[in-house]
Amino acid sequence: MARRGRAAYRKRKQNGFGMLLVSTVIVMLLVVVLVKSIELKQKLAGYQAREQQLLEEIEKEEQRTEEIKEYEKYTQTKQYIEEVAKDKLGLVHEGEILFKDDN
Repeated sequence: MARRGRAAYRKRKQNGFGMLLVSTVIVMLLVVVLVKSIELKQKLAGYQAREQQLLEEIEKEEQRTEEIKEYEKYTQTKQYIEEVAKDKLGLVHEGEILFKDDN
């Protein structure tokens, strides 16, 4: 019976050591998963910030596109042509008097 008691004790000791090893591996896996999870959350936050920045840039460019379209329409008007003729070419309407500043 003494043999039986020693064998049972040895078996329990081996089971305890095995459980300790398994527990250690599980804890290590949990630590790795936790670290990777934190890294992914940081990357996600960075990507979300970049996405917001890009959306703002898109909005600005769309506004700029609208301004360019409006300016294009304006450049095709008679008023624009007259302004360019006066400013760049110095042309005036018939009978129009120009006053120049001495400055």
